[in-house]
Amino acid sequence: MTFLNIINAVMRRLRENTVSANTETSYSLMIGDLINDAKTTVENSHEWTALRQTVVVPTVADQTTYAITGAYQDAILKEVINDTSNWYLTGKSKHYFNDQNYLGTAPKSSPDCFTWNSTDSTGQLQVDLYPIPDAIYQLRFDLVIPQAALDADATVLKIPSNPVIQLAYALALRERGETGGQSAAEQFGVAAIALGDAIQLDANKYQNELTFVAV
Repeated sequence: MTFLNIINAVMRRLRENTVSANTETSYSLMIGDLINDAKTTVENSHEWTALRQTVVVPTVADQTTYAITGAYQDAILKEVINDTSNWYLTGKSKHYFNDQNYLGTAPKSSPDCFTWNSTDSTGQLQVDLYPIPDAIYQLRFDLVIPQAALDADATVLKIPSNPVIQLAYALALRERGETGGQSAAEQFGVAAIALGDAIQLDANKYQNELTFVAV
């Protein structure tokens, strides 16, 4: 569903007139804000299929730090593959990197470890690599990256729309403070059920991630 579709879905539940643009009235603007609040809550509740993507980062000889394009502080890293050397990178602590780089002499070869290194000037997550790359290696970062806030009418919501609509409606009922039908408390319960159902359906696509093995 588009941003405008979702706004009007909430407006109808509130017995309000639908709009032709999210900026049409001050109330539609507020509903848009509540939808984005609901979207963030729903996105943070599960590692949704629609938000999973791979970012390929090519290394540069003698460069240690790399930004992961499009991945900000709310992104979740699943795994990293050195596609050129055909192995997985292992996450290490900053202490480990300090030992290798400052208490010793870091070798230069194909990276097999990484650690987080804050963010760049645009807020994108950065990693340090070890060993220091000595050539171009293609690194594949598998991530869950939340969608940017909805602002254009035609923007399509990536995650399931029903839990977002139901939660946004609950937030709108709470903001309104009175309603002739559904109470905010009841609607939050409906929203929780909708979210649970959506998570269950999506989680079935990744049953191996729900399997625990004794080690």
